Amino acid sequence: MKPPESHRDLLERPLFAHLATVGSDGAPRSNPMWFLYDPETNRVRLTHTKTRHNHRYLKAEPRISMSITDPDDQYRYLQLRGEVENEEDDPEGKFYQLLQKRYRGYTTDVQDKDVRVVYTIRPTGWKSRPVT
Repeated sequence: MKPPESHRDLLERPLFAHLATVGSDGAPRSNPMWFLYDPETNRVRLTHTKTRHNHRYLKAEPRISMSITDPDDQYRYLQLRGEVENEEDDPEGKFYQLLQKRYRGYTTDVQDKDVRVVYTIRPTGWKSRPVT
């Protein structure tokens, strides 16, 4: 299941995605996140730390939703529904630095690299608002 071609630019541009998870009380939580989409594998990757709530939430409930809004047309958006397919440690913070470069244009030392993980999200559905 691939994203609609009409909205692929939202995955390619360094835009924030709002990641929705389910908290321990069953309530939804949403956080803006950096991400990277790989069109060859049709996977989204993002990073977090093992010390934050989202890590615990994703361990208990790996299903997520992400939405990306076009800053040039706020009525145009792309939503991804998916599941955490893989979690891997990032002890040197390399993936975080890749995202730093994508979003900021430069890299710095990663202070929390000893607790960094990279999540790979497998899409289970895409929804988009048509181009106007």
